[in-house]
Amino acid sequence: MSRTESTMVQLGTIAPAFELVDVISGKAMSRDDVFSAGIDANKRGLLVMFVCPHCPYVKHLEAELGRIGRDYFGENGEGPIGIAAIMSNDTIEYPQDGPDEMKDQAARNGWSFPYLLDESQEIARAYEAACTPDFFLFDGEMKLVYRGQLDESRPRRGDFGNDVPVTGKDLRVALDAVVAGKRPDTNQRSSIGCNIKWRG
Repeated sequence: MSRTESTMVQLGTIAPAFELVDVISGKAMSRDDVFSAGIDANKRGLLVMFVCPHCPYVKHLEAELGRIGRDYFGENGEGPIGIAAIMSNDTIEYPQDGPDEMKDQAARNGWSFPYLLDESQEIARAYEAACTPDFFLFDGEMKLVYRGQLDESRPRRGDFGNDVPVTGKDLRVALDAVVAGKRPDTNQRSSIGCNIKWRG
């Protein structure tokens, strides 16, 4: 199990635009579609998460991502945060991260947010995503206000990992700040996960 840290992109960076297919609905969705999804079009922020089905780091916290989706995005996007998960791994070399597996992962964990396939890997590069999971939280002006870990929990394997429960604490504190119209604490710890499986 390789360990790669997130790049900790500069705070204040504007969320790169995208348009990708949601494997759940089969519809193309843009960054702005995700931001304005559902009943409440006046979102306070946008959370973009780079994940995949097979990574043990993602498996370790995928159920909590479902809870975060329900708490902040809502069942139909009626919550205060627009949320999208993006899968950018090379699905030719890693077919276990293909669209069918993505659908299964979303269904198994009750993900209410769109799950987008980045086949070209251009969006992962635009966001400077490095690992799965990699989290990017933007405010209502699409400015980056949080990038880093979900929480301190790590899957145990060999001499690495811990028994800290998965709570989503770090990301939830940042989400709560954005919902309240406040700036999250800038003291942030990088996410750790498997490296994104780049082509070539």
